[in-house]
Amino acid sequence: MRNPPAEIDGAKVLEWAWSGEKPFGIIACGSTEPPIEIYDLAICQYATSEKIYRFSCNESWEVEQDSSYVSITEAKNNLPYQYQEVEAFWVKL
Repeated sequence: MRNPPAEIDGAKVLEWAWSGEKPFGIIACGSTEPPIEIYDLAICQYATSEKIYRFSCNESWEVEQDSSYVSITEAKNNLPYQYQEVEAFWVKL
């Protein structure tokens, strides 16, 4: 298991999930570029915002996609279908 950094893109990591050897899913990049594999998910919050963010990250914890939500539960329950190849087991920091 690879632990995330304490912050990602300046937002504090509250909970995270790692997919293991197989990615949660991919982000399609068009016909000329290979898809981006998503191995890490992080629920984060910026100090200056009430919003909760779910960051979809590559295997180096670099953000490839993000979405904002009103709660941690909403962020976890609205995981896109494309990221459900592996079940997410969330870990609190």
